[in-house]
Amino acid sequence: MRMSLAAAMTLGLKPGLFYRDAKLFCINLLLTYSDGCVGRCSYCGLSKGREGEFGEKSFIRVEWPAYSIEEIVERIEKNICKVKRICISMVTHKRASADVPRVVRVLRGRVDIPVSLLITPTLLTEEDLKEFKKAGADRVGVAVDSATEELFKRHRGEGVKGPHKWDKYWEIFEKAVEVFGKERVGCHLIVGLGETEEQMVRTIQRVRDLAGSTHLFSFFPEAGSELERHEQPPVGQYRRVQLARYLIDEDISGFERIRFDSSGRIVDFGIDGKHLDTAIDSGIPFMTSGCPGEDGSVVCNRPYGDSLPGPDIRSFPFQPSGEDLEKIRSEIWQL
Repeated sequence: MRMSLAAAMTLGLKPGLFYRDAKLFCINLLLTYSDGCVGRCSYCGLSKGREGEFGEKSFIRVEWPAYSIEEIVERIEKNICKVKRICISMVTHKRASADVPRVVRVLRGRVDIPVSLLITPTLLTEEDLKEFKKAGADRVGVAVDSATEELFKRHRGEGVKGPHKWDKYWEIFEKAVEVFGKERVGCHLIVGLGETEEQMVRTIQRVRDLAGSTHLFSFFPEAGSELERHEQPPVGQYRRVQLARYLIDEDISGFERIRFDSSGRIVDFGIDGKHLDTAIDSGIPFMTSGCPGEDGSVVCNRPYGDSLPGPDIRSFPFQPSGEDLEKIRSEIWQL
């Protein structure tokens, strides 16, 4: 298995420090094969179209070192107080659907920590989902990523000669809710692939209507990918979508209440100023959205997964400070 650099640091397998003493609570693992992933997603470091051996390719701009499952389990056992969740990410490979439950059983047989899966719908059937749950996984995520079918095709499907289909992703998302239950399926969406804010918020509402939640990311280019020169979305765009996501997932507002201008930008969040201020002041909308731990708070907090460590944090891996919130407030209405 490959492991995120942040997870390797948390378990003492790699040296390093987190900016502002951030803490990672979820050990992110990645199935790995010598012949890699057959996906060709335009923004992904693991793309079949990117040069290099699969085991050497960066992912989310950092290395993902490989370790045996036995070593991973031993390290988790030694650092059990630091770990609140484990997440296994699939790649598009013919063996992945069979390997996932085997890995889940090994982990759940040794440590009493909840296990999430980031699944690849292209490979899966409803029976696979049932097998994943039976093995011990309690949540799944589906990385739709693109807000519209057109953008999905352009970045993940026929536009890059990739195998993924928009309808298949949503079919498996709905099946996953049936198998794992309401509020136990997340949808990864990336802001900045060419969509308008209105299109993204509409898709976030679709996820919510299906009894799921959105795990939001700001696009951040990966060197060597097809989109390596594609710019990040403006920070104002991301802040507005972050806030809309929070209001929708918490059932405070909704797409039909949020108003947009002629360019598809959010101009009103559909709630009064007092309640909007309360949401902003909580800082939660601007923190990483992901799978929760047993207390309900997000533990898959992916420190600096969509921005460089430094003053311009996109998704906060910790509670924003008062100074952070002042900066966020200044960014919300920027174009």
